[in-house]
Amino acid sequence: KTIRVLAMTDTNVVRVNIANQFTRMPGGRYVRLGPNSGEMFREKFLVEPLSKGKTVIVELDGVRGYGSSFLEEAFGGVVRKLHLTSNDALKRIKIITSVRSWDADVKDYMIKAAG
Repeated sequence: KTIRVLAMTDTNVVRVNIANQFTRMPGGRYVRLGPNSGEMFREKFLVEPLSKGKTVIVELDGVRGYGSSFLEEAFGGVVRKLHLTSNDALKRIKIITSVRSWDADVKDYMIKAAG
C-alpha cells in the first residue's frame, strides 16, 4: 500500500507575520471594541486558508504584547467557527514565537475551543 505524503509546498502553506502584516499593537477580542482585534485578525488571515485545507504558520513576535482576549478570539475563535478538532487545529496552525507563554496559550485556547 502506497502512502501519499502531502508536501508543505507554498500552495498549501500560508505564512503570516502579525507585526508586519497586521499590527504591532494587537487590540482586544471583538471589532466593536476597537482596532486590531483578535476577531479582525481571525477573519482577515485565518478563516479563508484554513477553510481551504491549508496550513497557516503564524509568527507572533515583534508586537508590544497580546491580551488573552486577542489570542483566544483569533485562535480559539477560528477553531469554533470552522469546527476544527484539536488535533487538526494543532497540525494546521503552527505558531512561531520566542515567547513560550504565547505559544502555550494559543495551543491551550485551540484545544479548549475544540471541546
